[in-house]
Amino acid sequence: MKITEIIEVGRPPESVWELFQDVPELAQCLPGAELTEDRGDNTYAGTVSAKLGPMTATFEGEATVTADPASRSGSVKGKGVDKSGGSVGQVMVAYTVEPVDGGTRVTVDADVLLSGAAAQFGRTGLIKEMSSRLIGEFVSCVEAKLGAGTAEEAAQIQAGEVKGFSLFLSSLIASIAKFFKRLFGSGSGES
Repeated sequence: MKITEIIEVGRPPESVWELFQDVPELAQCLPGAELTEDRGDNTYAGTVSAKLGPMTATFEGEATVTADPASRSGSVKGKGVDKSGGSVGQVMVAYTVEPVDGGTRVTVDADVLLSGAAAQFGRTGLIKEMSSRLIGEFVSCVEAKLGAGTAEEAAQIQAGEVKGFSLFLSSLIASIAKFFKRLFGSGSGES
């Protein structure tokens, strides 16, 4: 499944790029992610917990991070296994950091592959809806870290937890709304 997100942050590109190179600090902005080990050579071990509707999957695995300072771009290649549910997740992420009026634009292109029980949620559109909400949490956290007065203050800022049931309900409502818009048109407000 391909997911593209464009994030705009009201901070200079240099600051955003610097934060993106601090993997342990940036991992704090990913809801449900926990970095457990720096294995060297830009490879990190960790867990990512995701509540997918009624199911919670905790993927344990590792990710390799590469960066090109000249083009302010990079990539993350990760793989994890949810031992309790038997699901496997793989992700390949490419990102670019570029200046825009009033701040910075980060473009994220992700290719996510799920197998096992978690894969059924990818077919329902729940994964895309969830990714949009997670990106919102991520952006808020990044902006708060960049706006912190000291490194100590920034280290205390972490992404909030995204509640699975409320996420499931809001995703369900959004899916129903999209269905009715397609069925009846966008609605002009006329009776």
